[in-house]
Amino acid sequence: MEENLKKREFDLASVADLCSGSSSASPGIARFTADGLQILQESNQILLNVDLRTAQVFELGSVQSVCVVEEEGSDVGKKIAYSRGVTMQFRNEEDSVAFHCVVKQWKKEGKVQGGSIPNGTIVTSKSKFDEKIESSSAKMYFHYYGQLLHQQNMLQDYVRTGTYYAAVIENRADFIGQVVVDVGAGSGILSLFAAQAGAKHVYAVEASEMAEYARKLIAGNPTLAQRITVIKGKVEDVELPEKADVLISEPMGTLLVNERMLESYVIARDRFLTPSGKMFPAMGRIHMAPFTDEYLFIEIANKALFWQQQNYYGVDLTPLHGTAFQGYFSQPVVDAFDPRLLVAPPMFHVIDFTKIQEEDLYEIDIPLKFIVSVGARVHGLACWFDVLFNGSTVPRWLTTAPGSPTTHWYQLRCVLSQPIYVMAGQEITGRLHLIAHNAQSYTIYLTLSAKMWGPGAEQGGILQTSSCKLDLKEPYYRISQPQAYALAQDQQQLQPLLQTKDLHIQSQDLDSEIMQQLSPNSRAHLDSLMQNI
Repeated sequence: MEENLKKREFDLASVADLCSGSSSASPGIARFTADGLQILQESNQILLNVDLRTAQVFELGSVQSVCVVEEEGSDVGKKIAYSRGVTMQFRNEEDSVAFHCVVKQWKKEGKVQGGSIPNGTIVTSKSKFDEKIESSSAKMYFHYYGQLLHQQNMLQDYVRTGTYYAAVIENRADFIGQVVVDVGAGSGILSLFAAQAGAKHVYAVEASEMAEYARKLIAGNPTLAQRITVIKGKVEDVELPEKADVLISEPMGTLLVNERMLESYVIARDRFLTPSGKMFPAMGRIHMAPFTDEYLFIEIANKALFWQQQNYYGVDLTPLHGTAFQGYFSQPVVDAFDPRLLVAPPMFHVIDFTKIQEEDLYEIDIPLKFIVSVGARVHGLACWFDVLFNGSTVPRWLTTAPGSPTTHWYQLRCVLSQPIYVMAGQEITGRLHLIAHNAQSYTIYLTLSAKMWGPGAEQGGILQTSSCKLDLKEPYYRISQPQAYALAQDQQQLQPLLQTKDLHIQSQDLDSEIMQQLSPNSRAHLDSLMQNI
């Protein structure tokens, strides 16, 4: 391998221009020069000159790769940029590995063999993603999604996976003969769905190590694999040989926007989608409503009781109680709750993926206004989301609403450390303000206010206001907790029937006729069991 890393020239079993297809394939050479990389055909005709500082080189398989560069052309006096690609098939896997090692080494060093960069010059290939996202957060994010167990968790969300499958298959007309880009492809399941629906070609773009598993899964489905290309890289960085007619992705996080993948989805739209192209999904809505949940409030408040100890091994912990109390209320609660806990009809905020700009997702400001339908103590704001697959044949919604079949997103609740009291007919106003941060999430600022109610309310102002600040990155996952709710009036009559009691069973309580039908050995064994209960 050491010798191969010093090679300047690699023989290619075949090389072909992506635009011309396999019909133009012929043996060739990949030659490193002082200026970069030259890809030549058998006749020594230069097929492509490559600047390694800006080009993208992808492995499509153990011996097959593609090199994509941006070139300039002209159209009616205007300069335009377009992508051009070349496929390369190496003679063996060792050559392929050595070639890519050399490319990576040169990119890392910021130079090409035989050339150099002036002393003091800093060469960086930092992408837009890297500029706005903290490197440690990105590392953990891609590590998480690079593991099969987490992909399995999403695949086994049958509401999610089944809705995507139905949205694609029921709208075959949007996929047949079309070029599709799967943004953040993960295991490649959506790419396989698109191929099943008749896509001409699917480019599955995945930045984590899951790209290798996706290649393996797709290769195991050979009737579809010939129309799917897995590209390892970020959508902010990669180059594709052609524009897409359809973008498909699952960019939703908790509260729709967590993990900030919607921004990558929008960037992919601007980079790859044709003007008349379709997006699956095309739109998302964040739904919100005030809720009451005394059990949840007490549960969170009680967590801070530990810090009220005045003699913890001789140490007074109470100076930190207030900070701990606020800390627990700074965590959004992720769980599945009973929709009867909502005290007002919900409202929603629309995010149109086909029109919104990436920068618009950096800060989301939602004014709130509700009319309370029942008197209660309001403990905070409940949130969930849905997305629309606006197919030409059958539009479909994927919802995470309370009361609907549960998804791996569940619902989210922002809990106030100071609840507010309201009466039926009273108006609640406020603001939900989300500000993106570089840990791929958002800081949430919530304010709820109860206005005067009843006669003379027009002359009155705000009665109560409560606010909180939460970090969407650090939720309290309450999904395994038992949930007790107050029963409705008609259900309370059933309560005695639902209560269980400890039953002390004695062997003599059993029907004597049944006991007599048992063999002596069976009776003795049963007596022994009853005595141990």
